[in-house]
Amino acid sequence: MTGYVVDENTSGPWSSTTPEVDPDVSPSSTTPLHIAVVELDATVRSRLSMQLGSGVFDYEDFDSFTAQLGSTPTVVVIGPSYADPQWLGSVAGVLLPRPEVGAVLVAEELSTEIFQQAIRSGVKDVLAAPVDTAQLQEACRRVAESVVVHGRTVGGLDGLGEDEDAEGGRVITVFSTKGGAGKSVVAVNLAVALAMRTDETVALVDCDLQFGDVAVMLKLAPQHTVVDAVNSIDRLDPGFLQNLLVNHPPSGLKVMPAPLEPAYADQITADHVRRIVKGLRGVAKFIVVDTPSYFDDKVLTLIEDSDEILLVAGMDIPNIKNVKIGLQTMRMLDTPTSKIHLVLNRANTKVKLDVGEVERTLQVKADTQLPSDIVVPQSINKSTPVVLDAPRSSIAKALEGLADRYIPVAGRKRR
Repeated sequence: MTGYVVDENTSGPWSSTTPEVDPDVSPSSTTPLHIAVVELDATVRSRLSMQLGSGVFDYEDFDSFTAQLGSTPTVVVIGPSYADPQWLGSVAGVLLPRPEVGAVLVAEELSTEIFQQAIRSGVKDVLAAPVDTAQLQEACRRVAESVVVHGRTVGGLDGLGEDEDAEGGRVITVFSTKGGAGKSVVAVNLAVALAMRTDETVALVDCDLQFGDVAVMLKLAPQHTVVDAVNSIDRLDPGFLQNLLVNHPPSGLKVMPAPLEPAYADQITADHVRRIVKGLRGVAKFIVVDTPSYFDDKVLTLIEDSDEILLVAGMDIPNIKNVKIGLQTMRMLDTPTSKIHLVLNRANTKVKLDVGEVERTLQVKADTQLPSDIVVPQSINKSTPVVLDAPRSSIAKALEGLADRYIPVAGRKRR
């Protein structure tokens, strides 16, 4: 199909520099069309954004969405929070004067009243929640064909739902649903092991934005953090990103630390995280991402955009329970099971719980088993990764085995 395509390279979410369209000329297939989601509930908003693929802008309220509208043609998905006559009346003031904006409404209940009010308000299509991904994408394509700019329809919406981040460096997100499972230990040591095996750049991003420990675990005193990347989000070219990354001299690993103060976490959005990680794909061969131990919109974005997810679990009942819930959540979000790899930490601990029992409970085979070893807390207190501090220990060998998944033994190039 010819027409507009999603644009992620403009100078901002709603760039004022969008090329003008000559009314006597058919629209170019490279002219950007923006896709947005407006929904009060953060979980629902994230799910709708993920169903639409990368490059989607999300807003909590219509005031924020309207404030960013320019002349760029836009398809907006309106969430269930706005599916009532009162809200739809105010939505009409945004949609009716703007033929360049097409809307899809997702409603919990498709009553005649809601449907009629939505159509009168300028909404092009109404879908019942929970909406199927293919159904939502098809509705957006149809609406895109009805969007009018300078008296002409813009045509189809190519590439909707496709992964535009597939090329470039490989993103490995390390996640756990319970604190203390050893998530950061796995992320740090995997990143260090990979960095020592290749001359290409390996990056470690600390996305535990409130209480990240990566800098402490690597004995770094960073001059730059992820906050600096957010403050310059519109110019994240490879050279600029390279300058923001902190070097870990013993391994050559490049690190983007978490904010130095928890308050800064509120300034960082899921879209910021997505754009930073996408930028790093053009800089590094591998990007390892450490995360907090809970689901939020930023973690959901990382799960959607990552090539692989290492789900770290400890050997105790509360940990296994939380991991099971985490797996159910990711399945509900249509996360491909091929992306999820279970890492059992302290797998040899004698706690009357064996690995086979855990695998049966989670219905997932453990890809990696890490043994319990006293050298781990010792290395943490030294601020030295265990693969450097005790390379002959059982835990270091197991972590090296995890790194073999990405750079096999035959491809190792020790620094």
